[in-house]
Amino acid sequence: MGRTIGIQDIRDMALGATVLGAGGGGDPYVGSLMAIEAIRKYGDVELIEPHEVPDDAIVAVSELMGAPTVSVEKIPGGFEAGAAYDEMTKELGVAPFATFSVEAGGANSMFPFVLAAARRIPVIDADLMGRAFPNMEMTTLGIHGVPGTPTVMADAHGNTVTVRTVDDVWFEKIAREVTFAMGGYSILCSYPCTGRQLKDFGVLGTASLCQRIGRAIREAREAHGDPIQAVLDITKGYRLFKGKIVDVNRRTDGKFARGQAVLQGLDDDKGSRMIIDFQNENIIAWRDGEPVCTVPDLIVLLDCESGTPITTEGLKYGARVVVCGLPCDPQWRTPEGLAVVEPRYFGYNVDYIAIEERMGAAGR
Repeated sequence: MGRTIGIQDIRDMALGATVLGAGGGGDPYVGSLMAIEAIRKYGDVELIEPHEVPDDAIVAVSELMGAPTVSVEKIPGGFEAGAAYDEMTKELGVAPFATFSVEAGGANSMFPFVLAAARRIPVIDADLMGRAFPNMEMTTLGIHGVPGTPTVMADAHGNTVTVRTVDDVWFEKIAREVTFAMGGYSILCSYPCTGRQLKDFGVLGTASLCQRIGRAIREAREAHGDPIQAVLDITKGYRLFKGKIVDVNRRTDGKFARGQAVLQGLDDDKGSRMIIDFQNENIIAWRDGEPVCTVPDLIVLLDCESGTPITTEGLKYGARVVVCGLPCDPQWRTPEGLAVVEPRYFGYNVDYIAIEERMGAAGR
């Protein structure tokens, strides 16, 4: 049954979502502050399980679009999510029964709670990625033919734009241009679908998984344990590299944060070098010129001591990190999933090999 989400739940969830965000999804601190403020202002939020949603109910995503670096410097006002939801209600002729996350990411895991508090609707324990991806066509609804539009976009000035497109690739192109015109970020009410479609094609239980990961990190710190191992135990992930960030090349083109982080090995990895390419999220990790983890599997940087996940906009020279590889949701390993998230889709002439297989080969 549904459960009430409190302040500590939000903090744990944001921390865990930042792990699954694979470097993207927006700033967790900003997102959690907005969710906490909304709950304090409007009241508690209920998190419900997917099976509690009627099959014929209409539900919709609440999300942030834009380069993460922009939303850190230009914090959303908090009213945009409600404005987008209200316009979506007019567009559909019915108010969405509940909301949910488009992805597991620091800020984007939080926006459904901002909307839910303001409009007194529940949040569904599900998302459409099980991690974060940069493009709108990269959703589990999308690969099963459920469109992301109509979508309503809202900005900090009170503008709203309704978008209808022929497919999600066009959705990505048009919405990204509108977001640029809106100042670099927008808040969307998107992916309206039925409860049945979400249950069939969504990634279920994501919010609870985020909370478990965040709580495990917090409790490991309090017990002076190993928060990194706590993450790997829950996610069934792997330690790929321990190193110091010695260079960060980052640029924001108004649409994405793109770049590279260069790491020099420490301890057992001394003498080796790792380069991580990112486009909002970490896309591919190269160790001494060879790929060791690629999308759709997750590449996650955790602070060596605290286990705090580091987003791509938070990469800084001198930081000491452990790079981890986590397996993605199985839906991304299907032909339909790989068609929109494998390395070649991002411009890399590299085959996708599951992290479990790469690590098994490394161990032989």
